Amino acid sequence: MDRNFPETLSALRKGRNISQRQAAADLGISQALLSHYENGAREPGLSFVCRACDYYGVTADYLLCRSGHPGDVSVRDSRAFLEELKDFVDRAQAALDSIEGVES
Repeated sequence: MDRNFPETLSALRKGRNISQRQAAADLGISQALLSHYENGAREPGLSFVCRACDYYGVTADYLLCRSGHPGDVSVRDSRAFLEELKDFVDRAQAALDSIEGVES
């Protein structure tokens, strides 16, 4: 890949027009620590990587430069999709049940 973790972390924040101060507050760390992560002076732990993935809506593979696809489906998106699908199936079943009642 032509990018690295610090560049990716910084680009995600800048691409969403979020200040470093705001992102740090939202991620539960100091602005100075986020700056260190973004300039490569320090490496984050797993808990931060997980929070950052959730915050920016990307996979860990993308954030860690193991994938070039930030839009991979997150768990949260998958759950939301499954709930929508379940609602659709329930409505379809209700419609079928009402049609079967009319035909009988």
